[in-house]
Amino acid sequence: MPRATEPPRPTTQTPPRNLSGGAWLLADMSLNIFALGIVKALGLGYPAVQLVFLRALTGLVLMAPFIWRGRAAFQGLTHLRLHGLRIVFSTLALTFGFFAIARMPFALFTAISFTRPVVTMVLVLIILKEAVPRQRWFAAALAFAGILIAVEPGAVAFNWGIPAAFATVLFGTSAIILTRQLSGTPVVVMMTFYTAGLTLLTAPFALAGWTPIADGDLWPLLAIGLCAQAAQFCFLQAHYRAEAAFLSVLGYLSLVFSTVAGVLFFDEVPTVPFWIGAALIVAAAVWTTRTR
Repeated sequence: MPRATEPPRPTTQTPPRNLSGGAWLLADMSLNIFALGIVKALGLGYPAVQLVFLRALTGLVLMAPFIWRGRAAFQGLTHLRLHGLRIVFSTLALTFGFFAIARMPFALFTAISFTRPVVTMVLVLIILKEAVPRQRWFAAALAFAGILIAVEPGAVAFNWGIPAAFATVLFGTSAIILTRQLSGTPVVVMMTFYTAGLTLLTAPFALAGWTPIADGDLWPLLAIGLCAQAAQFCFLQAHYRAEAAFLSVLGYLSLVFSTVAGVLFFDEVPTVPFWIGAALIVAAAVWTTRTR
C-alpha cells in the first residue's frame, strides 16, 4: 500500500535507536497485516472501492482534531496539481490492492509488492530521464524471473487478483515518487490531502455500487481504517528513531508475517516454487536498493 507521506527529516541529529525503531516498525507491519487480513476475509462480499471509502472516512474522522490544530499549515498551498495526481494514484493503488488481496494468497501479494524498487527504477528512467546503472537492470531481470516462478503460470488458475496486485505496485510507486517531489510540504497537509482525497474520490463510486453491510461486519470494516492510521503513526515513529538502512532490511520480515497469517487464518500453505521466486524477488529488491 502506498504511504500517506514519507517521514520528515529531523531538524537536529540524534543518535539512532534501532532497537526501539525496529519495535515500532514491527508494530506497523502487524497492524497493516491485520487490516489486510480483514480485507481478505470480507473483501469478496463488498466492492473494493467501498472498502477504501470506509477506510479513508474512518481515518479522516480520526485525523480531524490534528487537522484543526495544524490548520495554519494550509495557508499558501502550492503544487496542487501534484497533490491531486498523488491522490489519484493512491486511490487506484488502494482499490486495486484491496481487490487483489481478497483473491490471491497473502504471501504472494506481499512478494509482488517487493518489486516496487524495480518499478521505481523504471519509472524514474521514463519520467525523470535518470540514468540507470547496468547492475540494476540485472536486478530487474532477477525480479521478473522470481515473479514467474512464484506465480507458477499454468500450475495455478488465473484470477484477476494477480494483475490487480501488479497495478497496485505501479500506482503505489507512482504515488511515492510524487510524495518525494512534495517532500517540503508539512506532514499534516500531506496526510490530510491523502485521507480527504481518498474519501472524496471514492465516495461517488462507493455509494453508486453500495453493498449493505451485514450484521457483525461494520466494526471489522471500521477497524481497517483504525489500524491503517495507527500503522502510519508507528511507521513515522520507527523512522524518527532508527536508521533507514536498518529499517529497510527489517521490512522484509513482512513476507514472513503475511505468510504466517495466510497459513494460520486462510489455510494458504506456500509451495516450494513460491519460496524460490520470493527469494529471488527479495534479492532483486535488496540489490536495486543497495546499488548506486
